[in-house]
Amino acid sequence: MNRIPLVDLKAAHAEVADEVRAGFERLLANTAFIGGEEVRLFEREYADFGRVAHCVGVANGTDAVELALRAGGVGPGDEVVVPTNTFIATVGAVARIGARPVLADCLPDSHLLDPQAALDAVGPATRAVVPVHLYGQMADVTALTGRLPGHVRVVEDAAQCQGASCGGRTPGSGSIAATSFYPGKNLGAYGDAGAVLTDDEARADLVRAIANHGGVAKYRHDVPGFNSRLDGLQAVVLRAKLARLTDGNAARRAAAARYDALLTGLAATGRVVLPVTAPGNVHVWHLYVVQITGADRDDVVGKLGAEGIGAGVHYPQPVHLTPAYRHLGHSPGDFPNAEKAAERILSLPLYPQITPDQQQRVVDALTAALAG
Repeated sequence: MNRIPLVDLKAAHAEVADEVRAGFERLLANTAFIGGEEVRLFEREYADFGRVAHCVGVANGTDAVELALRAGGVGPGDEVVVPTNTFIATVGAVARIGARPVLADCLPDSHLLDPQAALDAVGPATRAVVPVHLYGQMADVTALTGRLPGHVRVVEDAAQCQGASCGGRTPGSGSIAATSFYPGKNLGAYGDAGAVLTDDEARADLVRAIANHGGVAKYRHDVPGFNSRLDGLQAVVLRAKLARLTDGNAARRAAAARYDALLTGLAATGRVVLPVTAPGNVHVWHLYVVQITGADRDDVVGKLGAEGIGAGVHYPQPVHLTPAYRHLGHSPGDFPNAEKAAERILSLPLYPQITPDQQQRVVDALTAALAG
């Protein structure tokens, strides 16, 4: 049986293998392992791609969120509003600073942060709101920026939306955004990597300093910092993949449109709810997430796996129901939209190289799983 993976990293590597190999040989000859020309070039190229003034490469996406928060002045004892339906790393970055995560619910259709719920969660100790750009589209940042108190900043978690935009704005434009280049992302490294994006030069400089032990020169430490630098080898990979990202995102959109068409019959029966693109969004389809209403979702995942179909759940448990954040004091029912989504969501295989025949096989297997 030929498996259809949720994400095909082998196919992604095959497209850039020769270019990456040549880049590695060039970098190894120069021994520019930390920083160097490859990192500098990637930062400039990704800033231009994202239509922001500054990109600072860092070690991973979690560090990127933490660094963006620190650059916004968030510290111990502050509160940060975060959606409860996010990967645990978003909340972990808040906790690592010593700040307190304050959770908010998502919208019932797109699963993006509910702007009103976020605004309602803002209090005197709030210093930031972190809208998470989920599944490849952006949360409504403009609904927040004009209504937040002056002491509260927006820090975007853009780990899943490389190349997305909403209403013409991109992550980090007019604010600050963190992204991840984890291998399965639209722009994925060969290990952990991340970046902070912003138009604010002072905040970019502060991020760069904090991520380099507190300074930009050797043995100069202007602020408390730690080590979170982008490796030159990862920059080689990211540069090669960035050159193909626009075409890759277009292929993802085409694949998502094919799924929409193939799933029309199941959607008409009400057994599957198709994903929704929020108004103003240019979606890059990091994930294609349906909702299963006519069967037990976990049973469906098992049946798909038995047929060689990779499927995932992003995410099976909202943050407020995880043991790690039980101390926040929430109970089942506190965030009904996120809890309902966690029971129903199912990510289908989606990557630029997926073929129409593979997608037909996925839909056939899903149809059989729901029928049985």
